[in-house]
Amino acid sequence: MIVLVAILALMAVGGVAFAFAGGDERTQKRVNTFVKARDGGRNASRAQIEANQKRKSVATLLKDVEKNQAAMREKNRPTLRRRLEQAGFDGNPRNFWILSGALAVMTALICLVTGQSKLVMLLTPIGIGFGLPRWVLNFLFARRKKRFTREFAGAIDVIVRSVKSGLPTNEALRIVARETPDPVGAEFTRLVDGLKVGITLEQGLKKMHENMPTADVGFFGIVMTIQAKSGGNLSEALSNLAGVLRDRKRLEGKIKAMSSEAKASAMIIGSLPPAVMTLVWLTTPEYINMLFNQRVGNLLLLGCGLWMGIGIFVMRGMINFKH
Repeated sequence: MIVLVAILALMAVGGVAFAFAGGDERTQKRVNTFVKARDGGRNASRAQIEANQKRKSVATLLKDVEKNQAAMREKNRPTLRRRLEQAGFDGNPRNFWILSGALAVMTALICLVTGQSKLVMLLTPIGIGFGLPRWVLNFLFARRKKRFTREFAGAIDVIVRSVKSGLPTNEALRIVARETPDPVGAEFTRLVDGLKVGITLEQGLKKMHENMPTADVGFFGIVMTIQAKSGGNLSEALSNLAGVLRDRKRLEGKIKAMSSEAKASAMIIGSLPPAVMTLVWLTTPEYINMLFNQRVGNLLLLGCGLWMGIGIFVMRGMINFKH
């Protein structure tokens, strides 16, 4: 046992001597290599810690922004004036109510002249007078939102090129407001006008999201808010955002192509009952007038409309996908 310990001790001493053999210059090189490796490891660990801290701060800020936007959406439901602005109108809500009332009165007069039952005279003016204008308003807003989404990625590219060329952010926003067609140009014009009168960029972006409540504007507001508070490369962040928005657009196109057959089937199934009823009314009106002239027929029409509406909503939920 003593001999084995002695042999191991001699081997250890020999290894140390071999490591530091070769003169002072060689020893110093090895020591410097060891010191550089240790310092490099410390610097790398410090940089990793700073990157993790920055990532945590950005994630916390992102969660705060999302919570604030969700709270604002729940608290501030869009009023009728806001919906008119979202649809591209600058009119007064009073004109909207006057138009709705006029449609309801005209529909009631038509029902009265044609001799419809009391139930039809009650329900039809309500549906036409108050449902049709809101449907038209929602349709116009959806069309305007689609045009805005189609042009928004290009507007972000204009901001990226302007920032890379050395222009400040406000000037880049002015270029977008001046050069981009509506509705993107109109929304950025409102943003720039607000900045001129002292509104902060964060408040202007919130106002822009209220006027155009889309996910693209929400992403843009989050990126601009994070960059203003935590710093960073704005052009790179906006360039990545433009790429993400284009990927979302391509995904939306793929979803539409994949669900086109189901949508066509839903449209055919949903349009068959009204089409058949119209044909029967044109060919043999006395056969179908019982649905309009008798109380039982009115109740049947009401039940059919209810079940048709439920079926349409179910089919719409089946063919619409989140993207």
